[in-house]
Amino acid sequence: MEAALSSQATEAPQATIGQRLAAAREARGWTIDYCAETLHLPRNVLRKLEADEHLGIDYAIYLRSYITNYGRLLGLSIEAEIPRVQASEPQLVSTGGVSRSRHLLERYARAATYVMFTAVIVVPVAWLGISGALDHNISHLDPLDAAPVAASVAASSEPAASTAQVADATASKPQPLNAPSVVAGVPGLAAAASSPAQPLMASIMPGLEDRSGPAASAAAPVAAPAAGNGVVGAGAHSLDVGLAQASWVEVTAADGKRLAYGLLPADSTKTFRSDQDLTVRIGNASGATVKLDGNPVALDAYRHANVARFRVAVQGGSASATGF
Repeated sequence: MEAALSSQATEAPQATIGQRLAAAREARGWTIDYCAETLHLPRNVLRKLEADEHLGIDYAIYLRSYITNYGRLLGLSIEAEIPRVQASEPQLVSTGGVSRSRHLLERYARAATYVMFTAVIVVPVAWLGISGALDHNISHLDPLDAAPVAASVAASSEPAASTAQVADATASKPQPLNAPSVVAGVPGLAAAASSPAQPLMASIMPGLEDRSGPAASAAAPVAAPAAGNGVVGAGAHSLDVGLAQASWVEVTAADGKRLAYGLLPADSTKTFRSDQDLTVRIGNASGATVKLDGNPVALDAYRHANVARFRVAVQGGSASATGF
């Protein structure tokens, strides 16, 4: 039978390899599906081999391997004819192109877009961090533990008394309209009268915003501290504050009333009496001593950056100091 199949396949000497493969398969009565399943190849590949359509099949060694295996399955010896099979290369077809100028334009336009978006995000953030978020009034605020604050209070204690005396004397005597001002002969008063009033401000902590504005004064009444010793308020519990150095003192009751808010001079003692809880802040705490109902209060436990902050808690008829 093998001889008959070979003779049938070779009857047409001009038959191509594909025609010989198809004739051998039909002579055996095999279908394309059977051959494809046996060779583990797609059916369309075998159809192209039988039609001598090699375009679209893997080139060179793969195409020749397909033909060799298919011929062996069908009992054909076609190895000698395989070199005649030319694996046609598919022709490359240009589907479109971009000019060099357009390519460069798109490339640099994309980079410029990234730079622009980066600038839009980074520049406002940097500007806010440098100018918008900084407090321009911070130059007018001094920390309580700074030496210039204590020096300014000490230097201004004596001129304050002489200024008050001169003001009383001036008010008691009528002055003609064309008379020179009496403040011109008093040292320090001429400069104060010629320049606008500039309040002396200090902050509880360095960088803390000024709390002496209209909003702060409207929130709670402020009791101006006396220059010397004295007692402020009334109540069963007493808080004694002794200052060896000039210090900022703020004492606020639980109802929001401020018993003290300002700079107290050195060598002064203040007593605050109250039946309510008190919130106490003392600047330049290294030069201050505090007693609560006659018992000393250690400020070191409540001091941070030379500013002591504590709360006087009144409960059950007794008062105690706690931090906050």
